[in-house]
Amino acid sequence: MKFKLISITIAALVLAACSVRDTTHHLSINEALNSAAAKKTLNSNVKLYFAKSAKGTVLAKDLVTNKKTNAANKTDVEACQWAFLSAVKQFQDRAVSMGATKVTNLVSYYKKNVYSSATEFECHAGHLISGVALKGDIVK
Repeated sequence: MKFKLISITIAALVLAACSVRDTTHHLSINEALNSAAAKKTLNSNVKLYFAKSAKGTVLAKDLVTNKKTNAANKTDVEACQWAFLSAVKQFQDRAVSMGATKVTNLVSYYKKNVYSSATEFECHAGHLISGVALKGDIVK
């Protein structure tokens, strides 16, 4: 009887530790863009417009990026900010390759669900992986 109780307890602990977590966060765009990591990573020559458009010629519309990062040993905010910066950098790199100077209409697009905000981005954090998806336009 004692062995059975210990086995059930261990099994319950293992299942709890292995359970899938998908916590939705809405985090500050400005905080992420003003971080030390952003200053090292992002291109200041490519302007970013969240949830709004900018004047110019649209070179590519409704592009999507979906970035994941290792969340182990990081807070959800740290992991989410890193995934966000990776997604923004991919847009900026694409803009530069096309000769553009702006990325506009940037919205969160996790699992093809739009979350449009000029001040916050959406991130989904799990035990081991966090992810950010963005959709936007490249403008010259």
